Amino acid sequence: MPSLGSVKLHYYLEGAVFEVYTACTALKSLLNMKTTNGHMLRWQIPIQEYRGNMTIIYKAGESHTNADGLSRWPLDNFRSNPA
Repeated sequence: MPSLGSVKLHYYLEGAVFEVYTACTALKSLLNMKTTNGHMLRWQIPIQEYRGNMTIIYKAGESHTNADGLSRWPLDNFRSNPA
């Protein structure tokens, strides 16, 4: 299952060199992990195409003030029900 960021921003990320700032230390090891575990592979596969162009940089959660920007991305198919 690809992350929302890689799906929504694929057009911009494809072929570009970019940095990912994360408070998740496991993300860095996920790319280098040799596993046949389906659960782990489900997270590895969508980001493999960016592997050569992506640098993952750990940033502690306390100093990572803009971490949830993609989680607040507007939904294309969201319908609001006015009161």
